Amino acid sequence: MTGKRVVVTGLAAITPLGNNVETSWENLIAGKSGIGPITRFDASEYTSRVAGEVKGLDLGEYIPPKQARRMDRFTQYAVACAKQLMKHAEYTVPEETAHRVACLLGVGLGGLETIEQFHTKLVEAGPNRISPFMIPQLISNMAPGQIAMEIGAKGGNVVMTSACASGTHAIGYAFTEVKVGRYDAVVTGGAESTITPMGVSGFTALRALSTASNDAPEKASRPFDANRDGFVIGEGAGLLLVESLESARARGATIYAEIVGFGSSDDAFHMTAPRDDAEGMARAMLMAIEEAGISPADVDCINAHGTSTQLNDKSETLALKKVFGDHASKLRISANKSQTGHLLGAAGGVEGVFSCLTLATGTVPGTANYETPDEDCDLNYMGGGSESYQAQYVLSNSFGFGGTNACMLFKRWEG
Repeated sequence: MTGKRVVVTGLAAITPLGNNVETSWENLIAGKSGIGPITRFDASEYTSRVAGEVKGLDLGEYIPPKQARRMDRFTQYAVACAKQLMKHAEYTVPEETAHRVACLLGVGLGGLETIEQFHTKLVEAGPNRISPFMIPQLISNMAPGQIAMEIGAKGGNVVMTSACASGTHAIGYAFTEVKVGRYDAVVTGGAESTITPMGVSGFTALRALSTASNDAPEKASRPFDANRDGFVIGEGAGLLLVESLESARARGATIYAEIVGFGSSDDAFHMTAPRDDAEGMARAMLMAIEEAGISPADVDCINAHGTSTQLNDKSETLALKKVFGDHASKLRISANKSQTGHLLGAAGGVEGVFSCLTLATGTVPGTANYETPDEDCDLNYMGGGSESYQAQYVLSNSFGFGGTNACMLFKRWEG
């Protein structure tokens, strides 16, 4: 498919590593961990008691208190992050062409915290004490909706919900919309906040969360390591301003990366487990590479889904070997979740931001806690820490429950 060239002209992140993109990136490449004991609620009776929480965010800097009280936490993160994004991109939605600016975000679970709060109120005080703001607070599309109201964007307001691939799917469809000329610019990425009693107990019941490192939280997320025992739940938001090259050049924007490929597939196999042969993961990667018109050997870095679960990390490694063959051993593979935890629907957004910064800064983040090699995971996972290296292409992977797979291919901007 030919069409317009698509570039990234703004980056923003609110993560367990920091409350803005600069701090998050600095701590990521320094190898610091944003994972600690759960403080959001009393988790003393839970078998998994660690999480990647956002810490010390001053919401008042972005959202008036009355307005913030009418938003679930995931929407608060989305709006605050969007305001950071517009400042970083030095972009104001043009009033005369506001219909050509869209908001397309990924959200996995939405307002779980709001559901829990109002269910408790319903049980304790009865149906007449439920707020009229309950439904608007919890629905997932309120994140892009509130952003659109804040910035004046009148194009599409859509939320993508595809479990842990939500953020990457959102970027992929934003890329496609700009490429075909439907929009000039799209605010895209992901937002999520489900560190709640139901969220943690639900994933624990699936035996998906790490339980072995409650006394050493920074060691709990161990992607590709032989001793990995599950993912660490996280929260936050990661947003990109995706823009046509014509629009970016017309306003003299700084360009951080070019988006050149998007792949999406489904395993059609199992509710929570990936295919044993990793065929779906591999197919999504190949789709992104083929759309870019390059060969697998041209890709030099992978931002891995890398959840720290036994099945995902093994399958992703197999998929990389299928796609890249002998070149797989030469790839630099980063697993950001080793330091942030798994941000679920926001993961692809945050990792998309980090992928662009990998290209823009010439620094490849390492993978924390990769200490004990696994014979099924035997590629270069950057266990020695971040490295100065000028990558030309970064492939960012996201895979989710329901067998959903999404991959974005970013290219270094060379003018």
